[in-house]
Amino acid sequence: MAWWDRWRSRARWSAPSGDSSRTGSTRVRAADGTDVEHLERFVSTRRGVEGFVEPRTAVSDVTLLLVAHDGEWTRRRVPSARWAHDFCNGRRVPSYDAAVVGVPQRMRDYNRRRKQSGT
Repeated sequence: MAWWDRWRSRARWSAPSGDSSRTGSTRVRAADGTDVEHLERFVSTRRGVEGFVEPRTAVSDVTLLLVAHDGEWTRRRVPSARWAHDFCNGRRVPSYDAAVVGVPQRMRDYNRRRKQSGT
């Protein structure tokens, strides 16, 4: 066994049973009240907002991507996909599954404009 293999086997750990916030060897931060407040503030201060629910991945929990009419966007962790859709429905914001529809072109255009302006 090489020294690297010995080091890796000692560095490895398993998540305690019932701890769904750990994936592999990384800890994923759960959604909290600050995230919800941020999402509510974004919806209430922008117009034409749409929600895109992004599925859980190996590195992050379920996220809600909110995109305004001009492409400005924000993304925060949320407790579940159902919660994200309910959040949007309760605020009369259309919501979509990002894995199915992708993200809107206006968001990519917004990112390109910001990059070009150096902001």
